[in-house]
Formats: sequence, C-alpha cells, structure tokens
Amino acid sequence: MSLTGAMMTGFTGIKSNGMSVDVVGDDLANLNTTAFKGQRVDFETLLYDTIRTGEGPSSTSGGTLPEQIGTGAGVADIQRDFRQGGFDSTGLQSDLALEGDGFFIVNGPNNTQEYTRDGAFNLDASQTLVDNNGNAVQVFLPDATGAIVPGTLGNLVIPLGTQNQAIPTTQVTMDGNLDPSADVAATGAVAVSQPMLIAGGAAATATTALTSLVDANGAPLFATGDQLAINGTKGGVAIPEQSFVVGTDGTTVGDLTQYMQNVFGIDPTATTGATPSTTPGVTIAAGPQPPAGSMVINSNVGDINAVSLDSASIVNKTGLITSPFAFTITTPATGQGVTTTFNVYDSLGNPVDVRLRAVLQSKSDTGTTWQYYAESYGDSRLSPALGTGTITFDTNGQFVSATGNNLTIDRTGIGAGTPITLALDLSGLSGLASTQGGSQLIMADQNGAPPGTLTNYGIDRDGIVTGTYSNQQKQTLGQIAVATFTNDQGLVAQPGNLYLEGPNSGAATVGAPQTGRAGAVVAGALEQSNVEIAREFVTLISAQTAISASSRVVRTADDILQQLLTLTR
Repeated sequence: MSLTGAMMTGFTGIKSNGMSVDVVGDDLANLNTTAFKGQRVDFETLLYDTIRTGEGPSSTSGGTLPEQIGTGAGVADIQRDFRQGGFDSTGLQSDLALEGDGFFIVNGPNNTQEYTRDGAFNLDASQTLVDNNGNAVQVFLPDATGAIVPGTLGNLVIPLGTQNQAIPTTQVTMDGNLDPSADVAATGAVAVSQPMLIAGGAAATATTALTSLVDANGAPLFATGDQLAINGTKGGVAIPEQSFVVGTDGTTVGDLTQYMQNVFGIDPTATTGATPSTTPGVTIAAGPQPPAGSMVINSNVGDINAVSLDSASIVNKTGLITSPFAFTITTPATGQGVTTTFNVYDSLGNPVDVRLRAVLQSKSDTGTTWQYYAESYGDSRLSPALGTGTITFDTNGQFVSATGNNLTIDRTGIGAGTPITLALDLSGLSGLASTQGGSQLIMADQNGAPPGTLTNYGIDRDGIVTGTYSNQQKQTLGQIAVATFTNDQGLVAQPGNLYLEGPNSGAATVGAPQTGRAGAVVAGALEQSNVEIAREFVTLISAQTAISASSRVVRTADDILQQLLTLTR
C-alpha cells in the first residue's frame, strides 16, 4: 500500500474538480452576457498501476480478473455548449440575433476575421455598423444596380441623413372605373366673342394687325407692348394665367387666336365626335353665324374639355381698354367625363403636374371606347396638350387595349433632363357600371421620386439591409454575412464574446443567412446566455462534494502515515 500515492490520487480529485468549480464560476458570472455559451468539464481517469492483468479460464480454473489501482482523475476537455439561447426583444434595429447555426463575422485587429453570436451592434462615427469592440460587421455589398454581390465581404455603412438622387418618372399606373352609363361625348363647348372691327367698321380677319383693332367707338383696343393676361376654365378647372405681349408674342389676330388655342390646350387633331363645323380650335368667324370677325373657341368634345371665358378672361393690364373682349357660350358641351391630376418627377426631382381627361367616345355591341386627353402645364411648350388616345373595354367591362399611352413632357430651360418620357399603364381600368354613380380615375402608382434623405433602415431574416428615404424610396445597402463551421466546439474563444477559427473547427463557410446550415437573422433582438442556473448549481454541489471526498482521502492517508511514524518512537 502506497500512502503517498493515495494522497496524490486525492490531490488529482481536488485539482480536477476545482477546475469544474472554476468553469461553473465563469458560467455563472456570464449569466447575463449576450449570446454567452456555457461550458462543462469532462473528466477522465489517469494512469493505472497494474498489479496483474489476469488470467483466462482453464479446465481447472475460472480465471482471474485484472488487478489495477487507479492514480486519480484528470480533465479530459472543457466542452462549450453551443445550443441556442433565448431571445430578448430590444426593439433596436441595429441589434441582431441568429436563429439557428452560424456566427456573425467582424473585421478584427490586423484585418483578421473573428466570429461572434453577440449581435449588439451599433453605428460608429463614420456610420459603419460595428460590435461593442469597434470591429466592423462584415456584409456582402450591392453593385450599382442594388443587386447583392456574393463572395466579397466589406464593411456596412448606413449613411443616415444623406440624400439620394431624384428618380425621373418613366412609368405611371392608372386605376379606376369608367362608367358606360355616361352620355357619349358628341360636341364640344363653343364660346364666341363680339365681332372684332377695324377703323371704318370692317370685320377683322386672322391677318389683321392687333394694333388695327378698335372698339365700337373707334378707340384702339391695343398698342404695341400691351400685356394681355389670359385665363379662364377648362372643364370647370381654372387654367394658369398666361401673358401675351402685343408685338412680342404676336402681331396679328391670328397670332392671338393661336396663342389662346395653345394656352387652353385644345387639340385640333382630336375630332372624334365633332362635326367639321366644330373642329376644335380658336378661329375668326367669316360670318354670317357667328358674325364675321368674332373669335370662336371650339373646345374638344365633352364637358370636361369645355372652355369657358367671360369679360374678365382677357385683361389688358397696360392698355386703356382693360376688357377688350366679351364671350358668350353659344353651344354647351355634351357628354359626361372624368378628370384627374397627379404629379410626376423630372431628373432634378421637380414635381410636374399631369392631367388626364376622359370622355365616352362610343358604345357598341362589342363594348365601349373612351377617349382621353393628357396635358401638363409643366411642359416647357406653351400648349399643355401632350396627346390623346383611346381605351377600349369589352362587353364585360374588361380592359382590352389602349392607344396613345406614351407621353413626353418637354423640360427645356428647366435645367433637368428633357424630355420626361412616360408610359401610361391603363390596364388596371375597368369599364363597369358604377354603383356609386359616375366614373373614377386615379393614379395608383408611379416610379419617380424627388430627392430624399435616408431616415431609417431595416434588416430582414435573409440579412438584407434596406435603407428607407423620406421620399419613400428604398435602397439595398448590403446583406449580413454568416459563417458556419464543421465543428463549433473547435473554435477558440477570445475576450469580447469573440471566437477565432481553431485547428479543430474546420474552415469557415461564409454565406447568406438561411442558406446551407446558416440560420436566419432576427432584427431588434439579442440572444441571451444559454447558462442554466439550476444545472450549474447541481454541478457546483457535485464538484464541492467530490473535492470534500478527495480531501478526506488525503487526510485519511495522512492520518495513517502519522500512525506509522509513531511506531518508530
């Protein structure tokens, strides 16, 4: 019997179980550490003192068993438990957790890749997403089109407060219902002025000089340089006031009538439903009806195209006779219609108004056809008319086709790109009878936007980081990268909740969340420590008991040794 051997054996029990107490202490100290992974100590037996190996059975003997005396216990390894901890919802958009396998990647000192489950990230002074140690979180970055480029890692910069460029509108989607119970638009409104005369009482013609016009008393109506303010309504909507300067914008009566035709956006090519005598436009009557010299304004068909003027519609702001014309509506428009206005954007982000007016063109056994008119006073040309087209529905009120739905808005002299080219998507319209009475026409969507400021960002389960601008535009800023390993327990833990690739972890496989073994990203949450208090306390009690028992072995062996020493006295 070796008493010193027994003492050393007890010492190994004290030492190995003391390490278990150290591990439990570390686990409990990190009970509230974000994404901490608890550890456990695995024990193993040490060398055996073999007295005999034993003998096999024979015809006269059942054999003997081995006789071995162990020399104690040691620590085989310390295993880290990588089971997922619970989630703590924080509501902070920069806090991230991984649901499933994998690790976030950060760029550590000396550009070394380090790995962590701790997603308590924040933006530093350069608006780069970093961990609590200041290490930049690694992501896959987008290309110029916003598509994520896999394979190459980089830092994620979220430039809150910066502006993006304006996006010119190229596509407009319309929605609504065009009620077939409306009256067919057959005629346009006709407004007639008093006859214009020249000295001597002769009726004016289109070639008559404006400075030759006189009133009923023979007084000149206009002088060179007079400024005429032209306004009125079209379809009950006031048009923006325009200014005509005599001698600059035109010198003849025909110049003034052409100017007014442009100002009111009358389209002379849109003659559907009109008779030759009421071809849309502004002309000078040759008589007898309307009287010769009268200015005649023939509107496009339908009440939403009806031009209305009165004695205050043309005002001479600098002349002696301030109201040179008085208009009378001689023919009202027929045909109900619908109108709507909306904004599109040029390359500088300037809002540009566009108005659509639609009237019922025809009804037949094959369905209905509507004619629409597009106009914009944001067009650099004098006339707001952009064009006209048709929308056809079948007998079930379903959209069949549309024409003329490619529009251009001139922006010359604005500083923006010109022209704005718009494609109108009218396929969302229906031609059903309305239960609410009347037609409706609205813009459902358009793809342009003014400049905006990056005000917020979000991260989805695939790790896609999307910035949101004040103009409601979105931009992909990157995708969180996730690393997985063949053996997580082979990772080497570092301070700051970090891990390094170890000899027995295998190489990192870097990919997008929810691909391969990589888990999903949960934004606004942090993973909690997976340490279980009850289990740790049980382990602590077991270690304490083992240490106490091993101490008793040492003390007993010491007592026996002391007894032996007394035999020599």
